[in-house]
Amino acid sequence: MLRAALLVPAGAALAGGALTSCGSAATSAPGLARARPRLTHGVASGDPRPDGALLWARSDTPATMIVETASSEEFTNPVLVRGPLLTPDSDGTGRIRLTGLEPGQQVHYRVTLEGDDGARGEPLTGVFTTAPAAPADIRFLWSGDVAGQGWGINADTGGMTVWRVMADRRPDFFIHSGDAIYADNPITATQKQNNGKIYRNVTAPAKDQVAQTLDQFRGNYQYNLTDANYRYFNAAVPQLVQWDDHEVINNWYPGEDLRSQSRKGYARPDLDALAGFGHQAWREWQPIDVSESVDGRVHRRIAYGPLLDVFMLDMRSYKNPNPDAWATGGGAGVLGAAQSQWLIDSLRASKATWKVVANDLPLGIVVPDAASDPPSGPKSIEGVAQGDPGRPLGREAEIARILTATRDVPNVVYLTADVHCTAAISYHPDRAALTDFSPFYEFVSGPLNAGAFPASPLDGTFGAAYEFVHAPTEENTSPAEGFQHFGEVTIDKDSRALTVNLCDSTGAVLWSKVLPAA
Repeated sequence: MLRAALLVPAGAALAGGALTSCGSAATSAPGLARARPRLTHGVASGDPRPDGALLWARSDTPATMIVETASSEEFTNPVLVRGPLLTPDSDGTGRIRLTGLEPGQQVHYRVTLEGDDGARGEPLTGVFTTAPAAPADIRFLWSGDVAGQGWGINADTGGMTVWRVMADRRPDFFIHSGDAIYADNPITATQKQNNGKIYRNVTAPAKDQVAQTLDQFRGNYQYNLTDANYRYFNAAVPQLVQWDDHEVINNWYPGEDLRSQSRKGYARPDLDALAGFGHQAWREWQPIDVSESVDGRVHRRIAYGPLLDVFMLDMRSYKNPNPDAWATGGGAGVLGAAQSQWLIDSLRASKATWKVVANDLPLGIVVPDAASDPPSGPKSIEGVAQGDPGRPLGREAEIARILTATRDVPNVVYLTADVHCTAAISYHPDRAALTDFSPFYEFVSGPLNAGAFPASPLDGTFGAAYEFVHAPTEENTSPAEGFQHFGEVTIDKDSRALTVNLCDSTGAVLWSKVLPAA
């Protein structure tokens, strides 16, 4: 069914492991037929609704995106929709929101490019399922952290095989928790593992240095999608995507001055300019339409039938400076006042049985930022938790307000990645400094293809306790040495129980928890 999506289209040019950018293909010689437009990096879908989903594709030359949908892979009586013109202005990428489909149905789609002369290129196919309108069994996955710490696509091990493992579980959708690229982590041909073996990377010019230009940020996404497993997954599974720090630079915050950091290799001090490039490349190369988000950026609600609402957060765009993480008032926090109130209001208004909050930074794991430590005073903090088990301080006060305001909202679960291990964390007021909230779980999963790290300590402010952890004992353990993870969530339509499975990259379930609906 999806075989076409697994392959680089015939004749697609490769440059150091990355496909050539839109508009760079050689023109035909005089008297010869013009080259047909090519889909260079597969197809993808995202943000499904009961009546359709968003479809994404990229062309190597200006061309119109043509989409056909059908109820079977034979494409009998397909419905054709003409999409946008894909141009170099968006690096050849584009998307179209399909509507008018039936809820809870599997939809096969076929994407073709049409040049200005009417010639069409070879199509690629994909599949997605529309969100249900009635109670239905649900299965979805989540994880993050791709091609980080210099661990790239390893042809010796079959590439990033975890993507194929996840796709073969046939989830309804996937929450990509951020760090979709590591724009600040170059990839060299070889890297030594902790066990002494050599890890061999596919390389690309865009990954020879840290990304500082728009084209270099775009090249990071191009690099990841040269992996056939990743393209296979994109064609088979709709995604709900968010972003985190490595889409720009490690542990960044708005307004950061790179001159005050131990940042090497960056020519400009203005991080906001880098973040602008990073966000543009992210929205071009991901199956998302930012105009559908609350603020035109990232945070949004995905309604997935009567059993599930998913709340995608943006804990990067509005966070206060890491050295000021202990400050209170004056906009201190990771979400910002408007997004915090949106989450409170949305959780309280939700009629869905389960409310899943996708938080790209963990709530209770202490994540310091030594690179931006102030010369005196409290240490700089990258995340929410500060390691002080007492009353909520700094960014914790923002989260405390949300937990207290939603304490009467049943069945809220938090899902995150970021810390490169997998874990189950319970939060309970009986062992917390803050007591005015209801017990809840936060589940952690990752990385997908990046260095794995030991588990970090927990903060006691919200009564966090590890129920399960799977992590290496050494820092930056390579993907070839294990400790790569994804999480799986199922909701049973009859009992309404939610089950969380924490899995390794082979698909083995390491730990499982059944949460009955209140």
